[in-house]
Amino acid sequence: MSSQSEIERYFAAGAEAVGDSAAMQAFVELRAALEAGAVRAAEPDATSPTGWRVHAWVKQGILLGFRLGQLEASGVELSFVDKDTFPPRRFVPEQGIRVAPGGSSVRSGAYVARGVVMMPPSYVNVGAYVDEGTMIDSHALVGSCAQVGKRVHLSAGAQVGGVLEPVNASPVILEDDVLVGGNCGVYEGTVVRRRAVLAAGTILTRGTPVYDVARGEVLRAEGERPLIIPEGAVVVPGARAVTKGKAAEWGLSVYTPVIVKYRDEKTELSAALEDLLR
Repeated sequence: MSSQSEIERYFAAGAEAVGDSAAMQAFVELRAALEAGAVRAAEPDATSPTGWRVHAWVKQGILLGFRLGQLEASGVELSFVDKDTFPPRRFVPEQGIRVAPGGSSVRSGAYVARGVVMMPPSYVNVGAYVDEGTMIDSHALVGSCAQVGKRVHLSAGAQVGGVLEPVNASPVILEDDVLVGGNCGVYEGTVVRRRAVLAAGTILTRGTPVYDVARGEVLRAEGERPLIIPEGAVVVPGARAVTKGKAAEWGLSVYTPVIVKYRDEKTELSAALEDLLR
């Protein structure tokens, strides 16, 4: 497998690396390691304040692949043109991954574990890590380098944002047993702790504070620390009154996510139907 120092060297070389067979070999080895789950753009780290450690060099390697790649036409009934360094992945039944027909795709350089189910159309981008038993429903997106844990459900229309640049930025992370409702969006390096539930239509970003009415706290991203949704939190779309200027005079409010409670037996029962779909 290519080393961190090799990837960093070829990435720093810029255009000089184009056409270099050794640089291409280093990238191909990294891509294979990503697909095997042996290397990740971010991995759990108990010593980190967020519980995760980001590997900037992995994202550099992915960007190197775009730099080295050439446009290539593909497809039979539908025509596609993309970098030849990132073709779509193909799966076989022995891998235990279910990709229902109808337009889903996994880009090379993404890890998809046994037991994952993808309903059409859905998409998993390069550098993403999708762990065992996760359901990716119709029109759901797993963005570049996003980290998705075990038994996560991404409901129809859910969007998990990607990140390649800046290379030191944190990717979106959904830990084990997270339930993401329909038409949710999780962006800008947000970390959603295990067993949290995002109700349909919830949007999480760095710039939007989350009001935890169950604990009386306001959660925000600060500096390099991303927005972190606590374990077992149940988050719903809410609104916050604007108290100044014309907006106050007109009685306007702005969107904000609200933690209304923490996961309990009733929430567990509502999530139990997920097992029947797998």
